[in-house]
Amino acid sequence: MRWKMSAGVLVALAFLIPAAPAMAQADQPGLSEACQTVERKVYKDIRELITIDLDTATDVEVRVLANQILAEAKTESLPVLPRAVQERLDGTADDLRAFLKAGMLNAWTTDLRISVGRTLTDAGANVTAAAQKVLGEGAIDAYLAYLNDGLYAARALDCASQPTQTPTVTPSATTTAAPTPTSTVGVGTSGDDGGGLPITGADTGTVAGIGGALLLLGGAGYVIGRRRRSRFEA
Repeated sequence: MRWKMSAGVLVALAFLIPAAPAMAQADQPGLSEACQTVERKVYKDIRELITIDLDTATDVEVRVLANQILAEAKTESLPVLPRAVQERLDGTADDLRAFLKAGMLNAWTTDLRISVGRTLTDAGANVTAAAQKVLGEGAIDAYLAYLNDGLYAARALDCASQPTQTPTVTPSATTTAAPTPTSTVGVGTSGDDGGGLPITGADTGTVAGIGGALLLLGGAGYVIGRRRRSRFEA
């Protein structure tokens, strides 16, 4: 069959058939569920990849288109579309063509709806309201607008409304130095129960010096007095 061509030919044709430009997205980063700055996840409009007439295109062109859609679905981590496309690629050319004409949009719409529902996990009030509104509309364009822009705008409002966390300051333990006890020596104090402490140190030396001087003076007086008495008797 014509569609059973080598993988090299298919890859070459994939580059020759230009894909339509993806929907322009803002380059500014967005906020995650935890209000942390992250790169936005871009969901492309897969309908813009279909640049051929599926009724008149060759089997090879159809397969190349299917591979382009499969690659984009895997890049966006869609849960349903990649498996569905791969199953048709493994089947007949007629099944693949029929799937791209009708079933592909249904599978892709399911993926977009699941992706919107996932944003409700731990969502704030603004994200919840925006997601529920989009889910109620059930349109592909609404899903894409929400996933690429509306989600991040609502998330920014939720993050801005959160109360500012005031850091808790833990008082540091202050070490109070214990006062150094001062020893007082009761000198000449009367009326104390202990009768005061004995005099030591410099005061004891002074008293000993005075006592020694008095002894010397007494001895000298005794010697002088004895000499005078000896002279008087002679």
